[in-house]
Amino acid sequence: MKSPWVLVGLLLLQSLCAMFFLADIVLTLVGVRSAPVAWHIRELLEIGAALGLLLGAGLGAIAWRQAVRARARAEASLAQVQLAFRDHMEASFATWQLTPAERDVALFSIKGLSIQEIAQLRQTSEGTVKAQCNAIYRKAGVSGRAQLMSLFLDDLLADATGAT
Repeated sequence: MKSPWVLVGLLLLQSLCAMFFLADIVLTLVGVRSAPVAWHIRELLEIGAALGLLLGAGLGAIAWRQAVRARARAEASLAQVQLAFRDHMEASFATWQLTPAERDVALFSIKGLSIQEIAQLRQTSEGTVKAQCNAIYRKAGVSGRAQLMSLFLDDLLADATGAT
């Protein structure tokens, strides 16, 4: 199913087959037919139309199976990227010698939580979280949250482009 023209052709065939059956029913109901179609030609047309519809159903099933497999591959790839990113963050935290509390705050900060939200999650004061953030920034050699996040984004983008 690599060629889109094959799919377009098969969809066109399936549409023509469906239109044949609909036209046959409508013409019979309205009584518009002026001359009857020979029975053997009619049977051949119906067999061809039915085969076209079955072919379309089969190809639809193949396309669905391919989509399910592609989604599974994408989810597996995402899981690998998430694990690699988490490992990279943990390695950076270890290099910076962050305390366990600072690690939690750094992770929440990178996730985009506010000082207030971090304080609520950690059940501590906002002043404590601010002090921990300042310690994290100092140890990482950055001046704020944006630069901290930028360290990780730069590493991801450098890895994606092959640059170091």
